[in-house]
Amino acid sequence: MSSHVIDTTEELVKPIIEAKNLELVDIEYVKEGKNWFLRVYIDKPGGIDIAECGEVSEQLSEKLDEHDPIKDPYFLEVSSPGVERPLKTKADFEKNIMKNVFIKLYEPIEEKKEYEGMMKDFQGDIITLEYKVKTRTKQVEIPYEKIAKARLAVVF
Repeated sequence: MSSHVIDTTEELVKPIIEAKNLELVDIEYVKEGKNWFLRVYIDKPGGIDIAECGEVSEQLSEKLDEHDPIKDPYFLEVSSPGVERPLKTKADFEKNIMKNVFIKLYEPIEEKKEYEGMMKDFQGDIITLEYKVKTRTKQVEIPYEKIAKARLAVVF
């Protein structure tokens, strides 16, 4: 059911965001406590503002009411993915070379399932990540298909 809701929401929201030159980053349909949340994350170069999120939310809400893909009560949230935005597609990785990322793997590489560091390159479905172990700088090559989750990571 969750994938049906996400797929339908994607079909409904794409024309809305494309008309506004926005990017669809992610869609989640999750239960938290007793409540269901449909979250749509949008962005654009330079960032998104609350007015743009409000406009997309209003237009999407109308479309969802027309098509009614969700039978249970839920909350619709349209927002920016924030500074630690998820990296979902190969294009996301390509756009974020030379940025700090956090990557969680399906299976370990060099006995580690989590890496955080500077993404140096993404070619041939291989991510080259430079990371620190104490004071030493190391590199690891991570095949794209082994990535369970990835996001930008803020460095303090």
